[in-house]
Amino acid sequence: MAEVLYWISTFVLILTLLCMLGYQLILLVDLEFDYINPYDSTSRINQVVLPEFIILGIFCFTNLIAGHWFTFFLSLPCMYYNARLYFKREHLADVTEIYNKLKWEKNKRLFKAANLVIIFVFSILSLVWTLTEDVH
Repeated sequence: MAEVLYWISTFVLILTLLCMLGYQLILLVDLEFDYINPYDSTSRINQVVLPEFIILGIFCFTNLIAGHWFTFFLSLPCMYYNARLYFKREHLADVTEIYNKLKWEKNKRLFKAANLVIIFVFSILSLVWTLTEDVH
């Protein structure tokens, strides 16, 4: 039962993180095509940055406690990067510099999303492997 609860919580956390990153990417693309002004874009992005960091921390902690080491080590680089940004106070988008850093901000979020997709695929494969292992 604990393993099923782990898999459900893992999938919920990964999908939540992917939705947050997708939302931020949509805002950045809207800003790039001038559909939204920089003040609204940065304020909306900044509203979801800290919850994204917290959810990724919960995800890493869950994998560490559950003993899923490979998933933990896959998510550790993003966690380290987020912690470094937070402690340097560079985690929030700056409205005055958003146009200068637009490409970097999009690439940063695309890298995080790609990392989460890899973790998600690995988690699905691990779940299937676990279920087939229990049958035999």
